[in-house]
Amino acid sequence: MSWDLEESNVGTGLPLEGVRVLDFSRVLAGPLCAMIAGDLGADVIKIEGPEGDPVRALAPPRFGDDATYYLAVNRHRRNVVADLRDPEDFARVAALVRQADAVVENYLPHQKAALGIDRLRAENPDCVWVSVTPASSGGPVALQPSFDLLAQARSGLMAITGESGGVPTKVGAPVADVVTGLYAAIGLVTGLYARVAGRAGRDFEAPLLESTMTALVNQAQGYLSTGVEPTRLGNDHPSIAPYGPVTTFDGFLLLAVGTDAQFARLVSVLDDDALTGHREWAENDARVANLEELRDVLDAIFCTRSTSAWLDALAEAGIPHGPIYSVGEAFAQAQIADGDFLGPMSTPSGETTAMRTPLMIDGVRPQIRRGPRRLGEDTSTLWD
Repeated sequence: MSWDLEESNVGTGLPLEGVRVLDFSRVLAGPLCAMIAGDLGADVIKIEGPEGDPVRALAPPRFGDDATYYLAVNRHRRNVVADLRDPEDFARVAALVRQADAVVENYLPHQKAALGIDRLRAENPDCVWVSVTPASSGGPVALQPSFDLLAQARSGLMAITGESGGVPTKVGAPVADVVTGLYAAIGLVTGLYARVAGRAGRDFEAPLLESTMTALVNQAQGYLSTGVEPTRLGNDHPSIAPYGPVTTFDGFLLLAVGTDAQFARLVSVLDDDALTGHREWAENDARVANLEELRDVLDAIFCTRSTSAWLDALAEAGIPHGPIYSVGEAFAQAQIADGDFLGPMSTPSGETTAMRTPLMIDGVRPQIRRGPRRLGEDTSTLWD
């Protein structure tokens, strides 16, 4: 069986053109990794079992017959249905593995054993193998099924998310899966480079738990260095003030005053005795220590004018700030609506709009060449 490149992946000039990636993964982190490779020009074939990727059923919302969850991370690949328990299907898939430059999978250990994944790995020892796992292999939770919400909970991320004194809160988007998918993509690209350079690096593991914990960054290092548990601060920052929302006459806006010089400009713009009277707040340490009082003073001042008026004043003074948009407002802002980040994407139910890769390559953003496919849409073509 010959793996011929799909026509939309020929002549693109993209960095990964000609790279063959086989995607066994399901749901989000693994498919995101494979999609990034496809965005960068790789020819990706997704292998789904007869029951399909579970994310196909995660709706609403839907676009036609398709769960938008599936559409979000499954473009730039052909779709093949194969039952790895069936000897004929296994042989066909093994032929693809032998020609693959990289494989992405996220099976649990017992699933790998049942489906013969290790036998597939042995078919092509030189290919880059990327495994998305619940946690690093060998650990006490590595065998337990996991997904984004569980990773947010176990990683400590939920413990620092939410209002002070309130309940732990998950992040509104699947950040654990996204971070893990990005690490998986880094592993895939690094493995391809290592292979070309003749260096070690064939098997990469992107563990959901540990990948999510890296998203704690400063919060984690603060704990590791001091032993002090971070707490939920709502929208406030543990080390910077003012660094969060303030209440205006007709809504909210965000301040991100990261330096003492920026705070001095803010004091000058606001020109209010309640603020200028606190000379000790000129230094960030004092502002953080007196965060609640500072927040009350700022809210009282910002409540006197509209959001748009304050946005203009802060922009003129060069003070870091921003509006707090809804998702719809975020897509409507000129930077996005008038740029090329959004583009058309084909789907089995018709054309829709999707986010293109955020990466720019030599000043150009790659287009969406091909959208997600129906379950098994390319099976007969590839098998024949």
